[in-house]
Amino acid sequence: MSMPPSPPGAERTDGSSVRIGALVPLTRPGWVEAGRHLLAGLELAVREVNDAGGIVGRPIELVVRDTAADPRRAAAAVDELARLGVAALAGEYHSVVARAAAARADALGLPFLCSSAVLDALTEQPTEWVARLAPAQSRGWQIYADFLHGAGHSRIAVAAEPSVYWASGARILRDCLAPRGGTVIELDTRALAPTTLCDEVVDQGATALLLLVGHPEPAVSIVKSVRRDQRLAGIMMGAPAGQPEFAEWATLLGGDGTAIPFLRYLPERLSPLGARVETVLRERLAEAPSFVAFEGYDTVAVLADVLRSRGADRARIAESWPRVAVEGTRGQIQFSRIPGISVWQWAWTPIQVVDRDPADPDRFRILHTG
Repeated sequence: MSMPPSPPGAERTDGSSVRIGALVPLTRPGWVEAGRHLLAGLELAVREVNDAGGIVGRPIELVVRDTAADPRRAAAAVDELARLGVAALAGEYHSVVARAAAARADALGLPFLCSSAVLDALTEQPTEWVARLAPAQSRGWQIYADFLHGAGHSRIAVAAEPSVYWASGARILRDCLAPRGGTVIELDTRALAPTTLCDEVVDQGATALLLLVGHPEPAVSIVKSVRRDQRLAGIMMGAPAGQPEFAEWATLLGGDGTAIPFLRYLPERLSPLGARVETVLRERLAEAPSFVAFEGYDTVAVLADVLRSRGADRARIAESWPRVAVEGTRGQIQFSRIPGISVWQWAWTPIQVVDRDPADPDRFRILHTG
């Protein structure tokens, strides 16, 4: 597997760079657009750290590996990066892939700061080696359930693909809504074509349909079928995992992709640092940066701070998670132990429920905050 060129400002010049392994989905079936945004944030932060003198005079070198949404490929990449002598791992977007990477990192004693994956059980047992910036799924999806309840939805159909991540999300929604009289009806997209799925939603009397499926397919086909079905003209579609966040969604669906609420991990107002980073990321990406790009930037900001204060020794890096206090693009980042979560967790990044505005698909409307 070849290594992509190092980002600007991160070239290895004298063999003394501090190497950070970056796990990113850059090819299908991975969510390539999310991977591109994550990598842009990682690279920008590396460039800024190096332009400011690096880690006590040593540049950071980002060693990128494409996970392609494949857990086995990610685990192999962790093994390779450990052999290459990286001080720590960063990144990953897909929860199931991040779980495989976290298991290997824990087994090898390699610090891993997970940028964007939300699955609560990122490792089977509590670990000191792994920390996470993204909010746990139980936190974000509970806020989404609060939004559904507040909007008056009590019969919710869930179009789901088989996955630990999707199953976990459906369970969180059910657990949050059942005590308030809500019902979650699961529909298996493997067994139902989009048009048949619409029939089931009508038969079940659901007022909301949540897309717990991959992007672009089958999500795009389901949205188009629902929008064409006059029986479902009044239904709310939702995508808690964030499929509508990226520009490709708007490109593929246009107006059909609007008014579909999803979770986004941004504050209502960015800090001066966040606003500056947003401007630079917008130039690098030639489009508005997603929250995933900010997660990438914040990951390197944390690791750079730890490396400056603790050095590149892996054990010392892992020991530093509870001591982190870094101003990130979306607030002050500190890690703690949260009941039921096996890794060091930032509790909590800001969480919003937003959608694309039907009057302007490039504009996001904040519908709910948690």
